[in-house]
Amino acid sequence: MTDTIINLDTVNPVEFFGTNNGKLDILKKKFPLLKILSRGTQLKLSGAPEEIDTAREKIGQVVKYLERNGHLSEQYFEQILGEDGADQFAEQNSNDVLVLGPNGRMVKARTANQKKMVSLAGKNDIVFAIGPAGTGKTYTAVALAVRALKNKAVRKIILTRPAVEAGESLGFLPGDLKEKIDPYLRPLYDALDDMIPADKLSYYMATRVIEIAPLAYMRGRTLDHSFIILDEAQNATDLQLKMFLTRIGASAKAIITGDLTQVDLPRNQQSGLLKATRILRHIDGIGYLELDEEDVVRHRLVKAIIKAYEKDHEQEVPAAPRQRHP
Repeated sequence: MTDTIINLDTVNPVEFFGTNNGKLDILKKKFPLLKILSRGTQLKLSGAPEEIDTAREKIGQVVKYLERNGHLSEQYFEQILGEDGADQFAEQNSNDVLVLGPNGRMVKARTANQKKMVSLAGKNDIVFAIGPAGTGKTYTAVALAVRALKNKAVRKIILTRPAVEAGESLGFLPGDLKEKIDPYLRPLYDALDDMIPADKLSYYMATRVIEIAPLAYMRGRTLDHSFIILDEAQNATDLQLKMFLTRIGASAKAIITGDLTQVDLPRNQQSGLLKATRILRHIDGIGYLELDEEDVVRHRLVKAIIKAYEKDHEQEVPAAPRQRHP
């Protein structure tokens, strides 16, 4: 008979033991040959050395998961303790897995171009990701930002979008400024909801560790030690995009996403995204990626819809007028 003490100082004991010790009961059932007692932030294991070694390894995997994610469901707690838990844990910490969501959901780069986007973000401080709706460019960018925050590679995340749809009618919308702007930033909130537990996300938002704001709010700032995402960049003018890119400070990373087929700017204004990708893409430290319909991860019909619109657009482009000879 051997006794071993395991310290759980690095995690929330409530998350480890569960509500009403629900997870502790699961642990005891998984190792019936051990006597397991909880004392504050410690576990005491008593039993055969080989049983203790197995339990210690599984408990270590749970602790690493909680250190990275802060929350663990009872269902996934049981899966980690299972026979194939080590294989699952190794898979979830592979390079393909960017973030583990609140319910143990794995957020991965799912297509070849999404994986290329992850690789480019690792090698470059600025990345342009251009492609149609549904290709996962924004979702992948947010996942990379959340991973960087969890790994303490950055101190904060800043997510921004041009709120061009608001225009001059913004004042007529109900509510304060935040309530007026939030609908245009909703996709960014949705992505964060998938990756960070609600209570932790609320804390990050309240303490401005995660900040979501319209592009106009970036003027005059210097963004240090941050992971910055400019979404829907096709709706930024040339001056706005230049302003954004020159905000980037020390130890910062930026991903700019956009769809050049969905520009919502007034007819007399040109998108700054096309010019930026043309003049900046060959600068060392700036990565460039084009996603296409093969990267669409939404409903299967979205690929067909994108192809149909592209075909129709090609047919609508007028041929160059013939020159008349005198």
